[in-house]
Amino acid sequence: MSFEFLAPVNDLVVAHTKLLSDHSIGKYLRIHTGENGVPDLEKVDIAILGIQENRNDVNFLGEQLNFDAIRTSFYELYPGNWDVTIADLGDIASGNEVSDTYYLVQEVLSTLLQKGIIPLIIGGSQDLVYAQYRAFDILERMVNLVNIDSKFDLGNSAEPINNTSFVGKIIVEQPYNLFNYSAIGYQTYFNAQEEIDLIEKLYFDAYRLGEVTSDVSIVEPVMRDADIVTIDLGVMNSNSMNGFTTSPNGFDGREICAISRYAGISDKVKSFGIYEFKNFKNEETSAMLIAQIIWYFIEGYNYRSNEIDIKKQKSTLHYSVPVENEILSFYKSSKTGRWWIEIPFISSGHNKLKRNTLLPCTYYDYERACNQEIPERWYKAKRKNEV
Repeated sequence: MSFEFLAPVNDLVVAHTKLLSDHSIGKYLRIHTGENGVPDLEKVDIAILGIQENRNDVNFLGEQLNFDAIRTSFYELYPGNWDVTIADLGDIASGNEVSDTYYLVQEVLSTLLQKGIIPLIIGGSQDLVYAQYRAFDILERMVNLVNIDSKFDLGNSAEPINNTSFVGKIIVEQPYNLFNYSAIGYQTYFNAQEEIDLIEKLYFDAYRLGEVTSDVSIVEPVMRDADIVTIDLGVMNSNSMNGFTTSPNGFDGREICAISRYAGISDKVKSFGIYEFKNFKNEETSAMLIAQIIWYFIEGYNYRSNEIDIKKQKSTLHYSVPVENEILSFYKSSKTGRWWIEIPFISSGHNKLKRNTLLPCTYYDYERACNQEIPERWYKAKRKNEV
């Protein structure tokens, strides 16, 4: 499809790049400008895309979104030792109806996915994740979604979609392509007990804020198994966002950037979104933090190790561990030291899996198996395979 309907990056932001150092990211990007149009996407690895849609925010008050401060902050940064080609495609403006915006988002993202380009989305309300997820329909396979959020966003799937119910819509609406949903950073007091119970009943993964802040590396295996990663900026604490969020508890800037880097370094992640941005008077701090979240995702992407087919690599180490009536197969990369555990394919299971699945895990999971404890994520994945 053509990208000509996308709104170009603001002329003032483009003009600002002319004042930047020749070594800055602003001089390094392919930018959609009013003067030159949509850039050539040949050999582009990552495409930045703003989505100016927030009408399905339950607290929508008519405000218009503007991502200029984020772009200005990001352009001012310096790239690492990257071998990554990045384009900024500009924005998708809100359509006549929210459903029109969803359609455009799905079409643009589907096209990028088919080209092997990772869309990096800066969005308004988080219900846009539904369109981000639906873009994967064209690939006709199961999808794993990871959401960094203080809430599960299951909502009432019988009601019209909004930014607190999009996960419920993803679960219940056809085609059923969601294999796993992982919530990272949830805070119990923001979630009804019924939703917490449902997450457990569906064998989804959920990590409380305290678990992750105690050891942020526990999210690495989860990210390694993700196709889509999304961030609700409401997961941040108010100090880190200069009052942008109202909760005193949440991730700080260092933690969210580490999580973003784990998402980028995952060989499997094909779509990344940052949502719930809102314009306000003192937005410079939050804009710079979002710019740094983007920077760390790209930094991670640059260091991907291409270990999706880890079993086929001759140097991979294989360990068989008998636990109860199971024999668990673990694989360890001799290159990165990362671990996987095999989930056997169940022929009566979901036909979109079609293969034995390697589930990313940790050395700690291997140690527990050696001590006759079945890893919880393996158990949940196997149960979902059997359903």
